[in-house]
Amino acid sequence: MNINRCSICLRLVKANVNKFRNYHSEHVFGFKRKTRKAFQVPDEVYAARCKESNFYRLVTAYKQHGHKCSNIDPVAFTQNASSVVPELDLKRYGLSINNEVTFTGIVNVGKHRGTVSYAEEQLRNIYCQHIATEFSHLEDEEEIEWLSQEIEKLPRQAIDNDTKLQILTDLLKSECFDQFLGIKFGSLKRYGAEGAEGMFPFFTNFFRLAAEDNIEQIVLAMPHRGRLNLLTGILNFSPARMFSKIKGNSDFPDKYKASGDVLSHLIASTDLKYGDKTVHLSLLYNPSHLEAVNPVSMGKTRAKQMITGDGDYGQSNEWSDKVINLQVHGDAAIAGQGINQECLMLSRVPHFEVGGSVHLVVNNQVGFTTPAARGRSSRYCTDVARIISAPVIHVNGDLPEEVLKVSKVAFEYQRKFRKDIFVDINCYRLWGHNELDDPTFTNPALYNVIRSKKTVPQMYADKLINEGIVSEDICKNTVESHRAWLNDELKAAETYKPEDLHFKNNWDGYSQAEDAVTTWDTGVDTDLLTFVGSKSVQYPNDFNIHPTLLRTHIKNRLSKVSEGENVDWSTAEALAMGSLLFQGYNVRISGQDVGRGTFCHRHVMMVDQKSNSTYVPLNHMHKDQNGFLEVANSILSEEAVLGYEYGYSVESPRNLVMWEAQFGDFFNGAQVIFDTFITSGEEKWLWQSGLTVLLPHGYDGAGPEHSSSRIERFLQLTDSKETKPDGDNVNMQVCQPSTPAQYFHLLRRQMVRNFRKPLIIITPKTLLRHPKCTSNFMEMTPGTHFKPVIGDSSVEPSKVKKVLLTSGKHYYSLAEKRENLKTNDTALIRVESFSPFPTIELQTELSKYPNATKVLWCQEEPRNMGAWTFFKPRFENLVGKKISYVGRETSAAPAIGVGKIHQQEAEEVTTKPFFN
Repeated sequence: MNINRCSICLRLVKANVNKFRNYHSEHVFGFKRKTRKAFQVPDEVYAARCKESNFYRLVTAYKQHGHKCSNIDPVAFTQNASSVVPELDLKRYGLSINNEVTFTGIVNVGKHRGTVSYAEEQLRNIYCQHIATEFSHLEDEEEIEWLSQEIEKLPRQAIDNDTKLQILTDLLKSECFDQFLGIKFGSLKRYGAEGAEGMFPFFTNFFRLAAEDNIEQIVLAMPHRGRLNLLTGILNFSPARMFSKIKGNSDFPDKYKASGDVLSHLIASTDLKYGDKTVHLSLLYNPSHLEAVNPVSMGKTRAKQMITGDGDYGQSNEWSDKVINLQVHGDAAIAGQGINQECLMLSRVPHFEVGGSVHLVVNNQVGFTTPAARGRSSRYCTDVARIISAPVIHVNGDLPEEVLKVSKVAFEYQRKFRKDIFVDINCYRLWGHNELDDPTFTNPALYNVIRSKKTVPQMYADKLINEGIVSEDICKNTVESHRAWLNDELKAAETYKPEDLHFKNNWDGYSQAEDAVTTWDTGVDTDLLTFVGSKSVQYPNDFNIHPTLLRTHIKNRLSKVSEGENVDWSTAEALAMGSLLFQGYNVRISGQDVGRGTFCHRHVMMVDQKSNSTYVPLNHMHKDQNGFLEVANSILSEEAVLGYEYGYSVESPRNLVMWEAQFGDFFNGAQVIFDTFITSGEEKWLWQSGLTVLLPHGYDGAGPEHSSSRIERFLQLTDSKETKPDGDNVNMQVCQPSTPAQYFHLLRRQMVRNFRKPLIIITPKTLLRHPKCTSNFMEMTPGTHFKPVIGDSSVEPSKVKKVLLTSGKHYYSLAEKRENLKTNDTALIRVESFSPFPTIELQTELSKYPNATKVLWCQEEPRNMGAWTFFKPRFENLVGKKISYVGRETSAAPAIGVGKIHQQEAEEVTTKPFFN
């Protein structure tokens, strides 16, 4: 037993000592216990052993509390109230500095006899200097012991001269780059690394360790601070390309439709070589919304792992050896942005695990202008790590060698335990939030200290000069050489032409969509539909199926697919998924309870009623199938999960990635992801995504929440034009299919095209089992496709005097009302696609009714919601006809919460169109 963690020792010294004078413990007292009778311990032996146990309490206290009095702040300007730590007071343990003790397990010197004073000096050197650790909160004893041993090695860990020279070179180049931009582009907000240059030894060493460990790919998420320095200094990014962008030029070839993004969001995809080893690094685009890119990087990491077949993804403890995720955070952002907690809660959930992420916190100690004391309620910005028992290593950013040391510990911990770990580099911002900002308005005392300091590169250069490793001339030549190179690159920027770096590797053969409307044959042979449908509910003979599932789901589906009739929503979905899997595409569906489905309709994942094991029938259709269906029941998160799925989708066009909100309005918890990635990712960055979002929608008396998926918000986000017919090259598709076949074609269309677009599907709730909402196989066979508009074949065109346009569930309510009224002069046309706007299809359908004098738009939603405000100007400008509105009046709430009023409104919105 490890005496450092001995519960017997702790109990012994916490209670009245006399109570335990007859207590025996072999590892404490050194006697063999033969009976349970009291054994009198000699006083001198007992006293000596008490000293030993008290000393080991002190050792444990340093491991737990040493960080509280550590010297990790390079710009401390006030007395740290926690510099005196009661838990480290010798009197607390009945010890004095001259007590002789025997200790093992600290400083890795083997068994050692010495004074408490000597031992305490060693402990302070390990746990209270420029590296401070928090790992006593971990739940795994092996992890605690491993970290303890690794941390105790650090004070004696030597760094060779070549490595020191590499550190110095990185620091000097970074400082030179910042100063160069400051001179050449004086009004530029560059978010430089000045004050935080200590991060670069971390990067260089981490990348090198990854390459040497045969890791193939690193996925890096990083905010603004120091990004440009990293790009040009380490990631092989051309300064000429950067300078060209600073001068206002596009960073994309002219042939692409792209608006671009700001300088501080530039990316790199590059191979880094270390000796004979190479690792590929992908630095992702990020929006200015803090931390939003982190789940995207996790999703992209997992997609890479799945593509390489690396690890078995939660089925055992075997994890990725080929792809690793590195996330960089700001101190205020990691403490303040809830998406970080969501990401951490995803980190060990099946189907979301990536084998542990390494987190680097560039701790400026000020968020914009807010000092740390007012920017959070916890001691450290990294205290969020405690919720998943992740270790944290704090380090003084003024000491790049110490930063390099802890990068190795972080890397090796992730490799060994495949869990998240945090490194918190305490540094500062030399110029405030950006180079044009005056930080003394709000933090004068802090910046008095900062202004009096030498820079990190200058201090490290002085250190190596004093050690005789370099000379002042070598430092000067390094800076001048880098400056000359930057000047050459600045000249080259005048003639720089953007390289075509897009649609390569996994995306080879794909392109941007054309401006013309295209139709894609998404039908499937009847035999394959029958095969997939039957396989979608097949399970092993020894699998204990739920009796209700057998009776209502499985038997019904087998009947429907054998006849090819009355195909419902969930069956059509299974047919679409299964046929894509059969063709070799991968499909992933995630969200809360998606395996069963919120409305108990999907059951794409079955659960054994005795063993609780799960089974996904579509993954067992054929022994040679290449496509894989991943059913990812997620945590109760929207923003992080949707960001994760977006990252997954952009890695490869052969992944159909679907995210289903539990109810349609749940998307609003992920609005940042929609606004900054899904709707604008291709326009800004040429990142195509086929992410498919399912939003259950429909007014059924459930009240203000969970009725509306807020169609109007998505339509407002589209770039679907009012002034000309829309082709496929819209930023986002927004569709509301009204039949299972239409849904089937939409899902398949996402994969068969030579481009990818996000797809928002307004899906039903009550229609999932509506007897009229069914399709047959003939609507899904070769030659069939998604119809942007569905006309009315149940009326005589010449008799039609009024045309009602509607969408989704409301069609069935209007059709039922028309049937009850026995009206034959009103046509019902369903609009299935809003974006792209179906101009030609609407013109074609309306031309069938030459005697119609009225065209009405009918919807369930209030007038200021739903599709009306989007639909009206496009219809009148493009189709060329006037249209009127029939539906609920304007409202602040999406739906009424009073049952009787709801019924009254439902009757009005279905009756009024026929008498308007």
